Amino acid sequence: MGVSGSGKSTVGAALAAALDVPFQDADPLHPASNVAKMAAGIALTDDDRMPWLALVGAELAAAGSSGGSGSGLVMACSALKRSYREAILAAAPDTRFVYLEGSRELIESRLENRHGHFMPSSLLGSQLATLEPLQGDEPGITVELRAGEPPADLVARIVTDLAGVRESSGSV
Repeated sequence: MGVSGSGKSTVGAALAAALDVPFQDADPLHPASNVAKMAAGIALTDDDRMPWLALVGAELAAAGSSGGSGSGLVMACSALKRSYREAILAAAPDTRFVYLEGSRELIESRLENRHGHFMPSSLLGSQLATLEPLQGDEPGITVELRAGEPPADLVARIVTDLAGVRESSGSV
C-alpha cells in the first residue's frame, strides 16, 4: 500500500516472487469511470473507491487461506485510508499490509521518471492529503523507502519484517 509512485507494483511483483505466490496489481480492477477521472486529474471520492475495494478484497479472499482456494497473493493497492483497509479486511481478514512510506521529494522524483501510467503526478498532493498511514493496531508493517535502494534489498527487508508479523499473528 502507498501513494502512487511509492513502488507498489515493482516491489509487489518482486515480493510475490520471493514468497512464491502470484502478484496482481489492483489498478486494472478500477472501473473505466475511475480511470477516466484519474487520467483527467480528478481525485476519486470514497464512493468511487468502494466498489473497487470490494473487488480487491474479493480477489485477496479467493487467493487466501481462510476459505479461499489459493495459497496467497501479493496485491498492489493504494489502500490510503484506514476505512479502505477495513473494507479489504472485511472481505479478506487474513490480509497483511505493507505500507511503502517515502518522503514527498522521493515520490515526486519517481513520478517525474515514470511514463505511461494513467495516474498523473499532479494527484500526488491529493493522495498525500488522503493518506492515513498504517497504524500499530492494523495488520501489517511500515517500510521506509530509501533513495537509491535496489528493489531486491527492499524486498529482503520486507520478507524479514513479515516473518515477525507471521510469528506474532500466525499468518501473513
